[in-house]
Amino acid sequence: MRSSNPIFSRWNATKDTAPAGAHQRETVGAALGGPSAGGYGTNPYASPADIGTRSAGSTAVTMDDVVVRTAMTLGTVALTAVLSWLLLPVDEANVSRSYGIALGAALVAFVLSLVQAFRRAPSPALILGYAAFEGVFLGVLSSTVSTYISPGVIVQAVLGTFAVAAGTLIAYRMRWIRVDQRFAGFVAAATTGFLLLLIIDALFSAFGAGEGLGFHSGGLGIVFGLIGIVLGAAFLALDFKQVEDAIAYGAPREEAWMAAFGLTMTLVWIYLEVLRVLSIFNSDN
Repeated sequence: MRSSNPIFSRWNATKDTAPAGAHQRETVGAALGGPSAGGYGTNPYASPADIGTRSAGSTAVTMDDVVVRTAMTLGTVALTAVLSWLLLPVDEANVSRSYGIALGAALVAFVLSLVQAFRRAPSPALILGYAAFEGVFLGVLSSTVSTYISPGVIVQAVLGTFAVAAGTLIAYRMRWIRVDQRFAGFVAAATTGFLLLLIIDALFSAFGAGEGLGFHSGGLGIVFGLIGIVLGAAFLALDFKQVEDAIAYGAPREEAWMAAFGLTMTLVWIYLEVLRVLSIFNSDN
């Protein structure tokens, strides 16, 4: 199964072409605390003979590696967001400059994310660069929402993002969410429809339809934002599964950077959707 997050798709890229030792590999994966024989497939990194060696060795990714690199990546996002909030004010005198820098940062972050997504190996410089520019964009956007829509909403959005992430992790660990092929297919289909609606809404707005399809205000806007949050949580569950599989199969340590990259993108998605919902709710009240 490929994650809805394309960064993780390489980890199970060979599952559909499993060799004769597939069952043995899955059994070893289950013994390591990962997927069982009913899981996602085989190890794309090692043969059955060396899975145990790689998992026990210093070159295999661990949960600590994923946590540390994810903390570094998210910390970079948070640091640059705070700095951009402080150094790029959105008052009347500076709003055009701040918006211009934020738009440029968003474009750079998008390009860096695409470059990394299509690389065969993770690049810490690219990933941290993406995080830095994403933080600049988020800082100016958050400052704008806080200044012109609802003071204090940013703290609520951050807490809401952590709540969604924590709830998803608990549900995943308790196996309340069954992350399987059907789940992935449903998420992929729902995300495709969600993104198509966003594109259509943007086109309507660009060609003079005012509020577009109405996703920016009122009850419809809140419902659409809640759907976005649910999709973000689904992405996160898929990402957790991919991390768990990579650790169980003894993926190389450098893959921790890919995990950090994918998790950061998913958490940014969730933050933006939570911010959308809270902004609409507070502005309507």
